[in-house]
Amino acid sequence: QVQLVESGGGLVQAGGSLRLSCAASGRTFSNYFMGWFRQAPGKEREFVAAISWSGGTTRYADSVKGRFTISRDNAKNAVYLQMNSLKPEDSAVYYCAAASGFFSSRENPGVYEDWGQGTQVTVSS
Repeated sequence: QVQLVESGGGLVQAGGSLRLSCAASGRTFSNYFMGWFRQAPGKEREFVAAISWSGGTTRYADSVKGRFTISRDNAKNAVYLQMNSLKPEDSAVYYCAAASGFFSSRENPGVYEDWGQGTQVTVSS
């Protein structure tokens, strides 16, 4: 099991930036590919971004492509989500998650084994 703790959320104006961090502990971090998901009130949890074990491959939801960047530092057991040009529709609770299965399944929240508690991001118009 991997324990995950997100931080870095907050209130920001549209067009602004935030950087989310996710600190991992427990099992070997580099054995997991990592994902960021978000959930707005009344909506299902949706895929935002994912990064492979080494960090060499990243994938993004179309809604955030070109604005968000996922990265990881295996030496620090951490994954990050840099969010630029934020929009009100980006407002949600953001979760990081860890998975040890196939990276091809990255958009399916069901393949992730461990989740953080989430951090709130609110973008005002």
